[in-house]
Amino acid sequence: MHIAVLVTNTDESTFAQAWPKDGEKFPSMMRRVRPDWCFTAYEVKDGVFPESLDGIDGVMITGSPSSVNSDAPWVARLLEVIREIYAADVPMIGACFGHQAIAKALGGEVSRNPDGWVHGLVDVNLGEARLPLYASHIEQVSRLPEGADVIATGPGCPVGGFQIGRIMTTQYHPEMEPDFMAALVEELASELPLAVTEAARASMVGPADMTGMAERMALFLEGKSA
Repeated sequence: MHIAVLVTNTDESTFAQAWPKDGEKFPSMMRRVRPDWCFTAYEVKDGVFPESLDGIDGVMITGSPSSVNSDAPWVARLLEVIREIYAADVPMIGACFGHQAIAKALGGEVSRNPDGWVHGLVDVNLGEARLPLYASHIEQVSRLPEGADVIATGPGCPVGGFQIGRIMTTQYHPEMEPDFMAALVEELASELPLAVTEAARASMVGPADMTGMAERMALFLEGKSA
């Protein structure tokens, strides 16, 4: 399969430069379970979008520190492209910002979490399964698009993921490696409330289940049951 990765991460800090970019992280995650798939990254945050959907078997939209409620031109264009992908019935997965962008593009709403930051390693309920996944967000989906079904929940996050048609989303960060998440917690420590950082540090008792979530995503993109 040929997967288009729409990169929305606007972080160009010195910290970000020291780690693989999202255009590498998402393919690396998926190659754990589908080593023969090919990926093309599009820096949509720089205004670079696929010229067409021809030859694209699936789409993945990454996370970002930007808000889907911003008036940035690239965000407006991304919402249009999401609607085009949905209308074309191309399988699509959104993570964190991608999850929120899909919700907003299809008529849902994204708001600041009244409970504050969700940050660190959390247990996510996916139907009868529970997967540990990394989180780092203060905005989240507050109203689903019409026809969407919640497929995941987590602490302080009643819409931890949803499905609508050939779209599946997650509010979480399955692409993040343990060493990156630990470093991110320290990088953001000066910006976030001390209690949030301390809770995130305490949560890091084991790795997230990247492989388990990648397999669910792969099955969904293949049109099989996740």
